[in-house]
Amino acid sequence: MKQQANRWRTYPDLWEKLKPIAHEKRNEPTGAEKELWQHLRMHRLHGLSFRRQHCAGQFIVDFYCSKAKLVIEVDGEIHQYQAEEDKIRQEYLESLGLKVLRFTNNAVLNNIEEVIRVIENYLP
Repeated sequence: MKQQANRWRTYPDLWEKLKPIAHEKRNEPTGAEKELWQHLRMHRLHGLSFRRQHCAGQFIVDFYCSKAKLVIEVDGEIHQYQAEEDKIRQEYLESLGLKVLRFTNNAVLNNIEEVIRVIENYLP
């Protein structure tokens, strides 16, 4: 991946493969993603812009704020079985200078106020 001034690039041929997946995920979010998006969209948090299902290198992240260099992942039950893959993914994202916050679906759906408070602690 080419990095310039703390930015990365998803190569065009890879983007063509990731684009339909990101589009599908945006159109069919999980309940937890939908709930969190209601709090992040339209600059509702500190006036910052968040993107859903954003490409970061070879990965698609759930939410991304470029100004805060913040990635937010909402983990469903599948993540219980892919801890090693999640670790590799997180290390890669952190190598790009990004902070990664992870929340379970349960936390988002049952304690959104606390999730928002944690996110706010990482915002400029």
